[in-house]
Amino acid sequence: MNKRNLVLDKYGISGTRYKELCGFCEQYPEWLRELKHKTHTVGSPEITDMPIPPHSNASKTEQLAVRRAELEEKCKLIEQTAIQASGDLYQYIIKSVCYEVPYTYLQTVEEMPCSRSAFYDARRYFFYLLDQNKRM
Repeated sequence: MNKRNLVLDKYGISGTRYKELCGFCEQYPEWLRELKHKTHTVGSPEITDMPIPPHSNASKTEQLAVRRAELEEKCKLIEQTAIQASGDLYQYIIKSVCYEVPYTYLQTVEEMPCSRSAFYDARRYFFYLLDQNKRM
């Protein structure tokens, strides 16, 4: 599938930074799956040939809580940025940037209520805001 590259020069985002932001967004489904399925710490310790570092005092529950907090923060960043970019189109922006759903599918099947140019304007603005929000 041909992925449409946006030109974000007017927003001060280079092609490399755009690819980085796309990669960040494309991890969103993985993060949601991990949040959904990784909820308990019950299990046997992992047995390996490697020695256990002396500074690893955190329990499995603490490690899981920290990991979940990090994932929730990343998901929240994407969701809030999409809402900030376009409150009416945020769910379509998330589907486009995180799940790589093409515009034609969003327009015909999902019945997205906007034109191609309006959608891609909102999508570009999303990447501009995401770039700004990630730098903070």
